[in-house]
Amino acid sequence: MLESALKILEKIEENGFQAYIVGGFVRDYVLGIESNDVDICTSARPKDIRSIFKDACLPTDEYGSVTVILKNIRFEITTFRKEQAYSNYRHPDDVEFIDDLEEDLKRRDFLMNTLCMNRDGKVIDLLGGKEDIEKKQIRTVGDSSQKFSEDALRILRAVRFATVLGFTLTDEVKESIFKTKSLLKEISYQRKREELDRIFTSVNVKMGVSLLLELGLDHELEIFNLDKVSNFDDLIGVWTQLQVSDLYPFTNNEKDLMENIQKALSLNNLNHRVLYTYGLYVNSIAANIKGISKKDVTYQYNNLPIHSRADIVLNGDEISSILKKNPGAYLKEIFSDLEDKILSLELENEKEVLTSYIQNTYS
Repeated sequence: MLESALKILEKIEENGFQAYIVGGFVRDYVLGIESNDVDICTSARPKDIRSIFKDACLPTDEYGSVTVILKNIRFEITTFRKEQAYSNYRHPDDVEFIDDLEEDLKRRDFLMNTLCMNRDGKVIDLLGGKEDIEKKQIRTVGDSSQKFSEDALRILRAVRFATVLGFTLTDEVKESIFKTKSLLKEISYQRKREELDRIFTSVNVKMGVSLLLELGLDHELEIFNLDKVSNFDDLIGVWTQLQVSDLYPFTNNEKDLMENIQKALSLNNLNHRVLYTYGLYVNSIAANIKGISKKDVTYQYNNLPIHSRADIVLNGDEISSILKKNPGAYLKEIFSDLEDKILSLELENEKEVLTSYIQNTYS
């Protein structure tokens, strides 16, 4: 990826423009972390990029990045710019294309994200980002309160970066978050969930949760009970333990899983019927939240005599034949009875045993 990105820089510069890899990729490169997201900044205007890369995809609005794909890798290329006032706490009202790299870097969020790399692979540090990386601290570019007021999502990004990288927030950043955190209500629930998902799936999740609680962001984000979450092994399991606003976006499948985990939390997750009804995943998450070993749940599940109705050795036609009846609604009651008897080990799942039971019970 780096090799391809450097070739893009070279091609842009061959056409008379400046170009640098910027942001997270360079930060991670300095930290020795593998990164799959490359952003490029350049003095070239979008129309210039289009003339250099014939298959470049121009943005649908005047603020977006130009997309270039090289060797099946997607690169976002953004023209150096100054941003005007932010009236919606998320995006600038207007941008002005410029030719000054340093001015472009000043509009960015955190100093550690202002590192650049030139076509020779040399890291360029104009604003002191390396110092922050060495100190493992997160500072904003310029006044923190202004940065968070411009784009309130930066508040969550600060916590996410601190969590994922194991960095600390400076006192100024924390104080500014306290001042501006109410602006999080202006951010879409989709974007808030994306940042929270990254925090909840980080190896440093407990540090991230501590930060969210310390800064009082749980109330601003409408994620209550965060201080009572006992297990962070599974993302859906984490969300299940929280009381959250209905406005957070979840798929129907995620909603069903969370509802079933809630139900399974009040049940015995080693019970055959419970394991059969809710399945291994739901019971494993519920058990884990309660401190019950996943290994025990998996063992019990694997040793169930049946895992679904399809595992019963008699089908509907065979039961109808045994009773000398046409298939009908009565089969549902019989199957439910067989499930209970097999799961409670009162009946073996064998044709002769089940046939005899049906004849004696339902004939």
